[in-house]
Amino acid sequence: MTTNLQHAGPMKAAFVMGRNNLSALFSTEDLARLRGMVTLLDSDPVANFSEPGAFGLLGDAELLITGWGAPVIDGWVLDRLPRLRTIVHAAGTVKTFLSPEVHERGIQVSSSAAANAVPVAEFTFAAIIMGLKRARRFSEQLRTTGGSRNSAGFPTIGTNGVTIGLVGASRVGRLVIGLLKNLDARVLVYDPYLDAVEAAALGVESVGLAQLCMLSDVVSVHAPDIAETRGIIGAKELGLMKDGTLVINTARGVLIDAAALTRELVSGRLDAYLDVTDPEPLPAGSVLHALPNVVLTPHIAGALGNEIHRLGSQAVMEVRRLTEGLPLAYPVLAADLARIA
Repeated sequence: MTTNLQHAGPMKAAFVMGRNNLSALFSTEDLARLRGMVTLLDSDPVANFSEPGAFGLLGDAELLITGWGAPVIDGWVLDRLPRLRTIVHAAGTVKTFLSPEVHERGIQVSSSAAANAVPVAEFTFAAIIMGLKRARRFSEQLRTTGGSRNSAGFPTIGTNGVTIGLVGASRVGRLVIGLLKNLDARVLVYDPYLDAVEAAALGVESVGLAQLCMLSDVVSVHAPDIAETRGIIGAKELGLMKDGTLVINTARGVLIDAAALTRELVSGRLDAYLDVTDPEPLPAGSVLHALPNVVLTPHIAGALGNEIHRLGSQAVMEVRRLTEGLPLAYPVLAADLARIA
């Protein structure tokens, strides 16, 4: 199968996602751009393939534009979509709703995961700055004493000359690397898929996980949630970290051993900015809520508010490439599914 589509007329396309998510993902301007590029079979999304008339509507679809709340697309569904050639997902992972049969049948897939990575990287960069400034510790000190700042007993403060370790050279990890060029910092990366040549091109040092944990002032996790990465930061890795190391997790809570991390945080030996936890959300009675060395946020690093339209805009860009006979800019390949989020 070719990697692009050229048509004598506009492609026939349909939205497949939760009904309330269309306006969240697509601005009015982007919806107008789509209507100028393709023939939309319906202005409303299909939220469930069991809806009466769903396949009567979708039977002619060559392109599905999916989003949050998309129903599972498997072989049974594909048998009823004989003209389908491309799925453009206006959100992050496609692994929650696309079965392997999609790729097996030669249907090309695109995702807006790269657009969702932008706010996560920005959040991580902000957490590094605020975390190393020990803002949470100072804030709690001010709340409890009402006095001027006193850094006695605090870990090292500031970003000047620090070593920052990234676990995973993922989309987010690579964007963080770019942002870290604004700091006077040494950057270490652990990723079994990152070779020395590529690391040099990124301006980072590729190291083992143990070395990264021992040397870093910040350890930030950017690996996908797959079998090989669950619990990748365990008691051993946490124990290797220097006193005062800042642990940041914007990926998935299960990548860090929750019990081991809690012990280190309760002791005050480490600091943490945790946007994801295990379990998520944490129970109201969790001791982490009250610790002066921990910042907890409710999974807000990814696209929220005005950041969400960036996902729809990337999907529209991909559709434009299709209409111009160009290959997808952000393809999701079957060979990569085992090691991406």
